[in-house]
Amino acid sequence: MEAEVARRRRAREAAEYYSSQDVPRRLEEALNALFRLRPADLYGDLANCFSKFSKAPVICKLVGRKVLDGVGRPTLEVEIYCIIKNYEKRVCSTVISSDSQILENALSEATEADEKERNDSVNTAVAWVNESLNTLLRDLKPTEQCEVDKILGEYFTKKVEEEKEIQKEKEEEEDAPPPPSCVPPTTALSGGKKASALHLAGKMVSGAERMISPAESMESVLRGSSAIGATSLAAAKAGATISCIPLYLYIALLKHDQDLPKELTVPLPMVSLLNCGKFSPGKLKLMKEIMLIPPVHLSLKESIERILDIQKEVVKLLEAAGKGPSPQLADKKKSGTHGTGKKVLPSAIKRISHLGCLIMGFDNLEQPLLLMQAACSNIGLELGADMYLAINCAAHELIDYHKGKYEVTTGTFKSPDEMVDMYVELIDNFPSIIALVDPLRKEDRQQWDNICYALGSQCYLLAEDAATRISRLATDRDMNLPKCSGAVLKYLNQTKVSDLLELTGLLHGQRHITILGSPDGESSDDSLVDLAVGLGAKFIKLGGLCRGERVTKYNRLLAIEEELAKNSTLR
Repeated sequence: MEAEVARRRRAREAAEYYSSQDVPRRLEEALNALFRLRPADLYGDLANCFSKFSKAPVICKLVGRKVLDGVGRPTLEVEIYCIIKNYEKRVCSTVISSDSQILENALSEATEADEKERNDSVNTAVAWVNESLNTLLRDLKPTEQCEVDKILGEYFTKKVEEEKEIQKEKEEEEDAPPPPSCVPPTTALSGGKKASALHLAGKMVSGAERMISPAESMESVLRGSSAIGATSLAAAKAGATISCIPLYLYIALLKHDQDLPKELTVPLPMVSLLNCGKFSPGKLKLMKEIMLIPPVHLSLKESIERILDIQKEVVKLLEAAGKGPSPQLADKKKSGTHGTGKKVLPSAIKRISHLGCLIMGFDNLEQPLLLMQAACSNIGLELGADMYLAINCAAHELIDYHKGKYEVTTGTFKSPDEMVDMYVELIDNFPSIIALVDPLRKEDRQQWDNICYALGSQCYLLAEDAATRISRLATDRDMNLPKCSGAVLKYLNQTKVSDLLELTGLLHGQRHITILGSPDGESSDDSLVDLAVGLGAKFIKLGGLCRGERVTKYNRLLAIEEELAKNSTLR
């Protein structure tokens, strides 16, 4: 008798429970609909029918671990696990890129110090993810990007304040005197990069008797800060995965307040072909990257094929130059350039840079550009029509603060004003150059004004070094950029997806173009490509068509172009 009463009580409780969840009505509707459809996979359709009534997935666990980047150095990976339909599932992971400069000919002491600093920073980031951030983000929906980024930002601010207090206590204990005013502060946060001893801001230049612009203080990087950027990006990837849409579409929805644009654009690639910068074997130091930009009317697939043809021809010319006399160059009258009277090609191919392009030694500015002209001419292409050039000058790496000048080639120094004149002459001789990246230090603002006035209508003048810290730029409403055509943005350290969305909006509002760039220490994570497409970047700077961690991004870009074309949403 008691058992029967208990059974009836459980039946009544079950009926009340299911009725409160509206299960009988929904089950009846689903069964009636499926009977008419008679699907091949009945239970699959039932699962799909009821899955839309399930609770939204929430973050249940973050896992941080130390992994290796494309050059074998430690970096951070973040995995996100969510509760989905009552089960814990791994949704996605992301590997954040490194921002420290890779020196091709660095001293062993400098390399060891950099490795120790990097290891400490990555270990700290892993601890942040597995401990504090794991707790703070638990039970949050990964689709709530603004809320996730707000929590990450507050946590990072707290860590910065804690580090400042630690530094203050150390200074009080040591009673250390303040550094000389002529040296820019290196300060602040442990694990940060130290400004070079050569940054003698405000030093009087001998002979010219004039002051050079002081070097702005190097912003320190808080040890562990990569945990913020990696977690924010991982949350965005998780949100896209749960929403069953690609990351680039998810970013576009965030940018346009969930109002999806009718068309999306694939950014033009800036493909590195030659590396002949400060650490290259030749005298030329100015051209860290010589890049190719395809014309806009070509599809990305056609552009990559054309660039590969040029690259093969460049290698062929260099190999021929190593075996005998230099091959015949393109007709200089046709190209609008002037002969230099010097041998144009270096003797041999050296090696592939971490940027995915050839490291070559040249003696002057014209040699690599004439080589590019010759390669294009040999395969029936014309620079300035069928392909364009861009140069990453990385001038901030070349400043000699004792002389107050830039070392353009070994032993040849130019003042900021002379640099402007040099670029004007270079563009006059090589009009196929349509972009200069970091032609000057960010501190030489008057010269940035001058070069924009002289060349702004002929080529893009882009700031990369000045735009390294996205989170700082986003909070500084005047952007703190020199006068330029646009900025090369990199997703690094404490950068959050929300910062990137805000900053690109500011840039577009000021009629600056946006370029998303790949840093020196790149990983195989291809999220940068989706970010560039979703944000509507004009260009994307990924390095060369060598090295797996760079080629995988070009492959992702090709896949996105194909998908957009298939859906008739490619502009």
